[in-house]
Amino acid sequence: MSYGDSVEILQIILQLIAGLGILNVWLLRRDKSSPYRAGGASDMKEEFATYGLPEWSVAVVGTLKILSALGLLVGIFLPILVLPSAALLGVLMLGALAMHLKVKDKPQRSLPALTLLAVCVAILIL
Repeated sequence: MSYGDSVEILQIILQLIAGLGILNVWLLRRDKSSPYRAGGASDMKEEFATYGLPEWSVAVVGTLKILSALGLLVGIFLPILVLPSAALLGVLMLGALAMHLKVKDKPQRSLPALTLLAVCVAILIL
């Protein structure tokens, strides 16, 4: 296996981690509690309310995150989608980190956003 093949495999793994992770949170766990939700919120709407964001922002942010996740997954077969999807998701993760800081959350509640930001940066670099 060549170095280029190894990099390509790593990028696909990172795309799967980010894409499936976001889809899990926004499609399967949106209405469930999590130790990572801001302020101990019990679902996504409550978490966004904790941030002081309007209710409609849940739909906007969720749509953008789902689209970026799908872009990363489809990007395995259509590589032109990878960079814009990773960049969009990275910006959204920066926003998530800013919201956790805004409400003075415990640092561990920011770990998923920080991890996904790092994955997005790695995808962009590779």
